[in-house]
Amino acid sequence: MFLRAEHTFFLENVKDFKKRLLQWGQTHETVVFLDSNNYEQQYSSFDCVLAVEEFTSIKTDYFNAFEKLKEYQSYSKDYLFGYLSYDVKNDVERLSSGNYDGLAFPDIYFFQPQKIISIKGNEAKFLYLNAFDDEIEDDFESILGTNLLVKSNQLKDEKSPVKIKLRIHKDEYFSKLDQVLKHIHRGDIYEANFCQEFYAENVDIDPYSIYKNLNAISEPPFATFFKHEELFLLSASPERYLRKEGSKIISQPIKGTAKRMVNAIEDDKIAFDLARDEKERSENIMIVDLVRNDLSRLAKKGSVKVEELCKVYPFKQVHQLISTVVSEINEDVHPVDVIRETFPMGSMTGAPKISAMEIIEKLEETKRGLYSGAFGYFTPEGDFDFNVVIRSILYNSDKKYVSYSVGGAITAKSVPEKEYEECLLKAKAMKQVLTQNTNSN
Repeated sequence: MFLRAEHTFFLENVKDFKKRLLQWGQTHETVVFLDSNNYEQQYSSFDCVLAVEEFTSIKTDYFNAFEKLKEYQSYSKDYLFGYLSYDVKNDVERLSSGNYDGLAFPDIYFFQPQKIISIKGNEAKFLYLNAFDDEIEDDFESILGTNLLVKSNQLKDEKSPVKIKLRIHKDEYFSKLDQVLKHIHRGDIYEANFCQEFYAENVDIDPYSIYKNLNAISEPPFATFFKHEELFLLSASPERYLRKEGSKIISQPIKGTAKRMVNAIEDDKIAFDLARDEKERSENIMIVDLVRNDLSRLAKKGSVKVEELCKVYPFKQVHQLISTVVSEINEDVHPVDVIRETFPMGSMTGAPKISAMEIIEKLEETKRGLYSGAFGYFTPEGDFDFNVVIRSILYNSDKKYVSYSVGGAITAKSVPEKEYEECLLKAKAMKQVLTQNTNSN
């Protein structure tokens, strides 16, 4: 186990320090910033955390990916931050991913940070590998002195306009949905999460400013800024994939969406109707059953429980139906095995899971990659917390390629026109920050 020096500082202005912390992080080659945006939730370890600079890392394709990650986590027994792309499914099942990939992210990337800074309440905790502990005081002063008006080192003075293109046009979308519905009516599947990509080519963007604008619009509980060399994830995800607290496993799938209204009375009515919408509830309950089945593979007998079913949670852009499913595992179960047995998350695949993945692979036009994968961290104790990479912008600065994807759960009761409208609703914030492409402080 790697040893870390720990020092805690009292913060007089938490909001200001958090802004400076994110800006200070931009000076590093590898950066992860996770922010809960003070969203009220039962399961949480910190309000936000910054992890910077590789000490060690693992980067690989899907082949034997889980075994490689298991070996890496077992050896380091330290904090690890990173992601699993959706296509790691090919390591779990006999599946493939042959669709177009304009982003070229590795299937798995995790790193052991030299420096970790977390905020909880009005305290900032610095956890530095012992080799860097003499830099804690200087870094704290440097963060406090960070000039928020200075442009990030990724900012382009002359940015090209971002013209968003659709990988699947509207008529083709309806045609593909018709094929999904035929599979459902034949009994091949009873739910599938069908996704489409929006993209732009030959563009320079400032990921730092775009992340800040996206986060300000959405304020989700699982916001993520990730930078590693030329690769960026700018995520406003509202969804938790999987969390481990000791022997307890928590999954919180989202299925069911309704737009927010400006008028409070109308907004309350939308939320009330969502909670009772038969089609939206059926989407959620189908995935809850799938999650229960996934968790049961490693759970202690009788420990899989549904703590919440189809509860409406408000976010700035939309209302969502969220369920919470929990289980208990034995102490000798490896944390990576818990992820392997439940990956990819049912909310982004469908049910039955394998059949749904085979069908959506044939109908979708783009390799999902990190979209609908999971981003998060491991602790030295083997606990972990991962989000679902949705409501997210992906960017490769070398290829000058930017992408965001959205999807929806298709069931027998789906109306293609409404599914398309839901996709546009989910895509609204990403399109807005990209086409404006403005800077904020």
